[in-house]
Amino acid sequence: MRGKTHLAIGVAIGAGAAVYFSPDLTHAHTYIGAAAFSALAADLDGTSMLSGKLTKASRQIRQYAVWVGCICAAAVLYLWLAGHTVRLEIACAGISAMLIGLTMSTGAIRNALVSLVGIGVAALGLSRGEWWLIGVGVFIAWAPWLNHRGLTHTLWMIPLWWWLGTGLEQDLQVEGLAITAALGYLSHLAADTLTPSGVKWLYPLTKFTFRIKV
Repeated sequence: MRGKTHLAIGVAIGAGAAVYFSPDLTHAHTYIGAAAFSALAADLDGTSMLSGKLTKASRQIRQYAVWVGCICAAAVLYLWLAGHTVRLEIACAGISAMLIGLTMSTGAIRNALVSLVGIGVAALGLSRGEWWLIGVGVFIAWAPWLNHRGLTHTLWMIPLWWWLGTGLEQDLQVEGLAITAALGYLSHLAADTLTPSGVKWLYPLTKFTFRIKV
């Protein structure tokens, strides 16, 4: 399924979570960001479905995303070196933007760049003593080298992603982020199940491909 479809589903889940958990929409951007990123995260593996024939608009989005991510990363690095407190929201926004841009390109260089971002996230988590952030970093660094629709597209990733979400929820003190992130990730697998290629939900226990014709 197309990346923009996964993204749209993630945004819808985030918006619904914002209305449910925060009726005043104070944290709407946090819910939408967590769900949108989660809905795309599974496709950090192998050759992303976002890396096919890019339209002019998607190429521009990729360029903007990478540049925004680089600017945010530079700002975070400057603040850290200057001894200032680095806001987690800024770091997450920059990382998310950069990863969205990078998932739209292919090859070993792309994989290495994504892994480098993952190592940076893990290092940030280590410096903050936050295991969930280390886990996200390890996932980002490891996923690009896996076959597409392999381990990142399995049932086992849902509880893992929920656990990572609980760390973010506790860190930001925003109720419902864990379930929002898990639902975002789950939506990706469910949507891909509706495509002809299907999803190996129980891999590596079985290579049986689950698919639903619509």
